[in-house]
Amino acid sequence: MGSLPQTKPVERVAPALALAQPLPDAIAYLKPAEIEAFNRAYAFSARAHAGQFRKDGEPYITHPLAVAEILAGWNMDGQTLVAALLHDVVEDTGVTREQIAADFGPAVAALVDGVTKLDQLEFESKAHAQAENFRKMLLAMAQDLRVILIKLADRLHNMRTLDAMQPEARTRIAQETLEIYAPIANRLGLNHLYQELEDLAFQHLHPTRYKVLEKAIQAARGNRREVVEKIRQAIEAKLRECGIEAQVYGREKHLYSVYRKMQEKSLAFSEVFDIYGFRVIVEDVRSCYLALGALHSLYKPIPGKFKDYIAIPKANGYQSLHTTLFGPFGAPIEVQIRTYEMHRVAEAGVASHWLYKTGNEAEFSEVQKKTHQWLQSLLDIQADSRDSVEFLEHIKVDLFPDEVYVFTPKGNIMALPRGATAIDFAYSVHTDIGNHCVAARINGDTMPLSTPLKNGDRVEIITSESARPSPSWVHFAVTGKARAHIRSALKKAHRAESEALGLQLLNQALRALGAHPEQITEQQWERVVKESGRSREDLLMEIGLGKRLGVVVARQLLAREAETEPRRPAGPMLIRGAEGVAVRLAKCCRPIPGDPIIGQIKKEQGLVVHTHDCPQVRHYREDPDKWVDVEWAADIDRPFDVGIKVTVANKRGVLGQVASAIASEGSNIDDVSMEEAAGAFTNLYFTVQVQNRLHLARLMRALRALPEVVRIARMKGKQTEGREKG
Repeated sequence: MGSLPQTKPVERVAPALALAQPLPDAIAYLKPAEIEAFNRAYAFSARAHAGQFRKDGEPYITHPLAVAEILAGWNMDGQTLVAALLHDVVEDTGVTREQIAADFGPAVAALVDGVTKLDQLEFESKAHAQAENFRKMLLAMAQDLRVILIKLADRLHNMRTLDAMQPEARTRIAQETLEIYAPIANRLGLNHLYQELEDLAFQHLHPTRYKVLEKAIQAARGNRREVVEKIRQAIEAKLRECGIEAQVYGREKHLYSVYRKMQEKSLAFSEVFDIYGFRVIVEDVRSCYLALGALHSLYKPIPGKFKDYIAIPKANGYQSLHTTLFGPFGAPIEVQIRTYEMHRVAEAGVASHWLYKTGNEAEFSEVQKKTHQWLQSLLDIQADSRDSVEFLEHIKVDLFPDEVYVFTPKGNIMALPRGATAIDFAYSVHTDIGNHCVAARINGDTMPLSTPLKNGDRVEIITSESARPSPSWVHFAVTGKARAHIRSALKKAHRAESEALGLQLLNQALRALGAHPEQITEQQWERVVKESGRSREDLLMEIGLGKRLGVVVARQLLAREAETEPRRPAGPMLIRGAEGVAVRLAKCCRPIPGDPIIGQIKKEQGLVVHTHDCPQVRHYREDPDKWVDVEWAADIDRPFDVGIKVTVANKRGVLGQVASAIASEGSNIDDVSMEEAAGAFTNLYFTVQVQNRLHLARLMRALRALPEVVRIARMKGKQTEGREKG
């Protein structure tokens, strides 16, 4: 398998190049039948693109030919090269996928379709169109990795010829390359491609910075050449002395990685010493560790700067030993030690040993297995994402390479993105474990699910059958898989709760119209479902979410027109305070058991319970379709949050006395804040937990009994909202 092309541009194809055999040397490794198909595809593409020109004035056929040449440099199979020649014909000409399938086979047609953009469809915004393009491309890539390799080669040639585009388009394409395509290349282990895409994007996003840095590196190259050569020779001599056969190379970091280091660590260029590093390539794994010992005896290692990616490979299959040493002139030296096979994988990743002969996973190499697992995870994330923008958001998270390595209770190693928390670990083990987790044991200590993981942590997830995902998990989940599964579970729970609330509201409306809910027949439901074009479950959910009025559906079921006579009392709906997302207690008035309450039907939010005197619902009271008769259930046994304002004299220890009095009445303090009042007084604002209105009354009596307390009041309406916003 050939190595990836270096950064030298692909030679332009002359306009008159209508060859019978294009790229004869580049495709010489193909079988005769594949070469014949390639030539036919070239002629087909040249005819389809006849009369079309690129922004730089070149005939359009030069672009697909350059993409095919890049792929030939990776020794890709004949179908991939044919698809590369045809990858724009569906989008830019009148050729259909069916024509391609008829002339070149369904496999080539599927590859072309995976790369083709969706410009023919209309989307809400440019962002949605871009996200949908990525979604389609990434899902096609999950079925056949060759799709993304064609797309990456296509993007590489476009980036090499980006100067012809308008400045706005250059910026957009370069940013997209930096955010999406370069990380994908890195995730697939395509190292040369990854570095060139980053450098080209940097060049177009920040041209002045690029030129200044390029000039500085060229100057440093001349100044440091002699130093680099002396260190290289010293390393070679030490390895020979230890009997280790090795090749040693001086290595220059690519431009964007130097710039990124300067940005992240706020360094001037003169402070970046490790622009040059060294690569030691040996015969086998044993020699890697022997070479490491030899180098550590030559130069002192810098503590904490050693990484063993041989024992624990990166997710894209990359393996090497990394160590940083104190060099002979006080500057740090970065050294990578690897075998020849590891070097091949590091330079060209999954393309370095491309075997598209079988879809049998058992025949895949270790790198291919890891790539295959990641690609399959894209399908899981897609299934749990609401739309293309959300899908792209999840994928972006998983593309960035920094990783932490943690251990399962059985000692297996699991790689997660840097910053991942225990909840990400839970979902990476299994979706069911994630959906039912309650806490984590990290290195033997029980920790919350939001705990960030560190390299070497041993993680065990504690689950409960009754546990369910919480909306707060989305805020500290890092991986795309975890976020997608959490949102999917919340969506299902929200739907189920909304359906249950909708059924209660519908039954209440039926009773108000003098009908018994149990007497509604399947025939009545079938008629309403047919008329509305919605399923029964959808109708109930929409009632629960406030999108439909229960009384309207009730009249449809009873085949009645709108009535003017007053409805009968239907009996209140019972509120327990823990109904979930479809029934919520209003934050503006914070009702507690014992308060007279009213239920407000709010669109997209379901039923919101307020106190009777809450200013927020006064204007709804006149419209019976906007509120629901509700009352507290008799058997509630849970605490409720309530806000109180306590004005106290400014005396030492007064806050402790008030807090002690609250605790003595069996109430927890959830939040406390304070502000100075007029004169020698202070206002204390507490959020306390009480069982009901009687419990609150006892608590307030106990506080009034304190000599330091001047005034006490329950906070409602705008007072509560103001404190929450503050």
